[in-house]
Amino acid sequence: MFTPSGAFSGFSVDDIPEAKRFYGETLGLNVTENEMGILELHLDSGARVIVYGKPNHEPASFTILNFDVDDLESAVDDLNSRGVKTKIYDDTQFPSDEKGIVRGEGPAIAWFRDPAGNVLSVLQSS
Repeated sequence: MFTPSGAFSGFSVDDIPEAKRFYGETLGLNVTENEMGILELHLDSGARVIVYGKPNHEPASFTILNFDVDDLESAVDDLNSRGVKTKIYDDTQFPSDEKGIVRGEGPAIAWFRDPAGNVLSVLQSS
């Protein structure tokens, strides 16, 4: 019988040191690296996500991580001040304000990319 005691997600990048810097320093997440060179992102919710290097990495074209925040405007301003570009889609794909925040269809959301090109988001669900 399939009875998992938990679950976690993972995704690939093309440069582990750059990913460690981005997730740890730029985003300010708790990041550890194991003896095999795999990163673990330890989220405040208790969840963990693994990040592994892959020589033939291709960026995910879909959102691999969504960060839920209480104040989207402040979070986007903070990310932008750290050099994170939150307007990654043109307005024909996802009409948004000058910061890249899309409103009106579901929760307000802004997408951005990690250094490996993977798509992430910050959103305000309530």
